[in-house]
Amino acid sequence: MNIEEFENNYRRTLDESLNELQTVVLLTAHLQNRITSIGQSLQNLSQTVEEFIAEQKTE
Repeated sequence: MNIEEFENNYRRTLDESLNELQTVVLLTAHLQNRITSIGQSLQNLSQTVEEFIAEQKTE
């Protein structure tokens, strides 16, 4: 392997690694958004259940 082949392999491998890292960062951001959304849904559900139970106690 000569220096030019080495440099090409190095650049290609670095580019691939950086692309994979970028993909992981984007997926992590998406996952964080989904976790937040699920958390909000669970809070809403919990509030609805608490309101239902309070209404049942007053009847």
